[in-house]
Amino acid sequence: MKPFRFMVGSRDVVDGRTLAERARWAESIGCSHVAVHDHLASQHAPIPLLTAVAMATERIRLCPLVFNNDLRHPAVLAQELASLDVISGGRVEVGIGAGWNEREYRATGIEYDRPGIRIERLTEAIAILRGLFADGPFSHAGRYYTITELDGQPKPVQRPHPPFLIGGTRERVVRLAAREADIVGLDLRQRGEALLDAFEARTDVRVGWIREEAGDRFDQLDISVLRLLGDITITDEPFKVAGDLARRYEGWTGLPITAEDVLESPYSLIGSVGDLVDKLVRIRERWGINSFLVGWFDEARLRDIAPVIERLA
Repeated sequence: MKPFRFMVGSRDVVDGRTLAERARWAESIGCSHVAVHDHLASQHAPIPLLTAVAMATERIRLCPLVFNNDLRHPAVLAQELASLDVISGGRVEVGIGAGWNEREYRATGIEYDRPGIRIERLTEAIAILRGLFADGPFSHAGRYYTITELDGQPKPVQRPHPPFLIGGTRERVVRLAAREADIVGLDLRQRGEALLDAFEARTDVRVGWIREEAGDRFDQLDISVLRLLGDITITDEPFKVAGDLARRYEGWTGLPITAEDVLESPYSLIGSVGDLVDKLVRIRERWGINSFLVGWFDEARLRDIAPVIERLA
């Protein structure tokens, strides 16, 4: 059975001492990763933040969640990630995606191409990262990138390369992740009918895509939930909390959503400690989902989930 992985994310701007204290706490309760999004917003940039986490901890892994491929040339990103892998003693995950935040593209003057082009460009970038992590010079002549006899340096500690995490919502990206990644990230759009991805029937479909593409590799993959439905809520009245949340989502989306839908969703963390321990075990058995972004350091309720993590990590 695949071990559980629990990620906690950093999204606010704090000083180094606060970040170090947070990271050490996460490591102490059994969290497997510190994660950070890649946005040109009020947050720390991923590489400096993850380097600070590496210097303050011993075991916890470092997860960009996920780099927008269009904001960096893959040769530059390969050197940054390999350097961090060396500095951390081999704790880096290569989290990368095709990019989606159109406002950031407009603000920086980067062309916001249609999804198919961004995904094609991501596919090339993944091949380049792998090539530059490998021994010896690497060349690539593609539609979007050209690399000529470049020997990527330094080489990462993890061989042949650090694990890749590819995340997204669209079928094409999920299938790409199942073929190319070690960790498949299932993200969630919370608008209109896209919210149905959070519930059982659509999770069956999305995990089915992963099974089809991964084939014999399926049992070796970590499958990760990258977003929560509602807030972390440790409670002895889960139906009341889930019912209130269901009515809110129904009002926003017009979809018929029940408390049972919310409670059975792999994206919700609502219930007693015992309820959630049992639920996460069921999710792993049914779908192979073993990795969860459980929350953010600045969330008031994050520490409530610690007993669940301590029992399952």
